[in-house]
Amino acid sequence: MSTFSTVTLGQSPLQVPAVCLGTMTFGEQVGEADAHRILDRALERGVNFLDTAEMYAVPTKAETCGATETIIGRWFANNPGVREKVVLATKVAGPARGMSWLRSEVSKAGIIEACEGSLRRLQTDVIDLYQIHWPARNVPAFGALYFDPAKDKPAPSVLAQLEALAELVQAGKVRAVGLSNETPYGVHEFVRLAEQHGLPRVATVQNPYCLINRSYENGLDETCHRLGVSLLAYSPLGFGLLSGKYDDTGLVGDHGRMALYESMRKQRWGRPEALAASRRYNALAREHGLTPSQLALAFCYRNWRVASTIIGVTSLAQLDECLDAWSVQLSPDLLKAIDAIRWESRDPAQ
Repeated sequence: MSTFSTVTLGQSPLQVPAVCLGTMTFGEQVGEADAHRILDRALERGVNFLDTAEMYAVPTKAETCGATETIIGRWFANNPGVREKVVLATKVAGPARGMSWLRSEVSKAGIIEACEGSLRRLQTDVIDLYQIHWPARNVPAFGALYFDPAKDKPAPSVLAQLEALAELVQAGKVRAVGLSNETPYGVHEFVRLAEQHGLPRVATVQNPYCLINRSYENGLDETCHRLGVSLLAYSPLGFGLLSGKYDDTGLVGDHGRMALYESMRKQRWGRPEALAASRRYNALAREHGLTPSQLALAFCYRNWRVASTIIGVTSLAQLDECLDAWSVQLSPDLLKAIDAIRWESRDPAQ
């Protein structure tokens, strides 16, 4: 059994393992019984850090919005005493991105309303880490490369969002707060205003970080390091591209979310350039006697920038494979080879 290192998230009191179980497949690709088995196994193996969101399962649909939290809540209810062993993170959705069933903005009232809904579905009195899923303001995210000021429109201020989070912390409903899909400016502004107004200081930012998307290194890594904000790295396997399962077939077939869901193929992970770069990294792994997943996960697990890596699985076998990769060490020469590919391919899934 792997023994994971423990990290403190930002300047918060939260201590978590360096591996976190992401749950967005629960309620879509993974049924409730299997999800509960995965949760049991993760806890048995020392992963007591769970991440979810009010909008999950993914791909998003009105009928499955909140389903993942509900599945986790029933797991808590069926296993008395387990909630106290778990560090639980969830998220309030940002402004609706084609999801008419979600609120239109991340207002003060909207954040509080969303938190109350998550608490009910999760069957808990407190959320350990409550995150804003994506910014309320206009930012380049989810595959957009360039900031366009012409797209600015009125949005709840950072200060108003912090005030809502402060109410939840003061009420004992939230222990620490975080961000997701943020920019260097956003992280800095949340920290600056929190310190200026005596409001909760963000402990974490949850952003993509993997071999085919290292955009976090373009300034956000320095911001977080100097401000004491921890990175929760999501999509370490690049939505499955870095597992090697699409190397021969491309993004087709009957396995994996990229093959199953057309909406996924239209995202940044479905770009031809992302698949081409993944094939190069996957070949590099095999040349060095590793599986593609081992290379991709070890890159995140052993990276100084990453506090905890969020893994997503659909089976116990996948879970064990991801957790077993904790023991893999990458040599300096292999890291140089990784950087050489990145120099040529850059960040095709940014």
